[in-house]
Amino acid sequence: MNDRIALVTGAGRGIGRASALALSAQGCRVAVTARTASELDQTCVEITGGGGVALAIPADLSRPDAPWEIVEQVEQAWGPVEILVNNAGIGSSAKPMPLVDFDDAFWELTMAVNVTAPYRLTRLVLPSMLRARWGRIVNIASINARVPSLHGAAYIASKHALAGLTKATALEAGGEGITCNAVCPGATATLTNDLRLEYDAGRLGKTVDELAAAASPLGRRILPEEVAAAVAFLAGDPANAINGQLLNVCGGTLMA
Repeated sequence: MNDRIALVTGAGRGIGRASALALSAQGCRVAVTARTASELDQTCVEITGGGGVALAIPADLSRPDAPWEIVEQVEQAWGPVEILVNNAGIGSSAKPMPLVDFDDAFWELTMAVNVTAPYRLTRLVLPSMLRARWGRIVNIASINARVPSLHGAAYIASKHALAGLTKATALEAGGEGITCNAVCPGATATLTNDLRLEYDAGRLGKTVDELAAAASPLGRRILPEEVAAAVAFLAGDPANAINGQLLNVCGGTLMA
């Protein structure tokens, strides 16, 4: 993937940062975006420290204009986006609550970031991919795109919607040299999941360590780098024939 232009959202930490590093290691130029500039700067330091090329674009994807602004900056700096990784998202840990008590504003914010922003970014990068007859779109969904969990209705609904967007994109663009797939991580060792474990520990009367050990048949949570390996694979030519798939990276929590 030497010199391919990649854009990774939510790349300030966790799966996004790991994915940006994995793509850089494969030779991509990587544009990274997130809300927190200091976290983006650290991601860029790690990329350039490994000999890669990075571009930091601080942005809030809950704003309708943000996707257009991000893509425009990448195109002005390097050219059209060839690999898009829609990773930015709001997890259930941000505001877990039963559906009967749910907050409409939080529902709408979750949908804006988890569904509408990926839709807009995908729509913006597709024309240049279609002209080039090559492109890769990798959406970071969740095993909650397949099965529910308690007190996260907005997150669960948004990840099911992202799975649907993945399949619709794959069907329409697959014949034009473009693939679209989703990676579905299980419980992953990130700050966001730390907060979810703390909530569940209080709800269930267990310790965070107990819940982490029970997170998968591996006896642990998944690592961001393990999810990123799947992202990098799907973004490369060896995955040419993989399209419209939801790839579980969950240590066997879900088995088809």
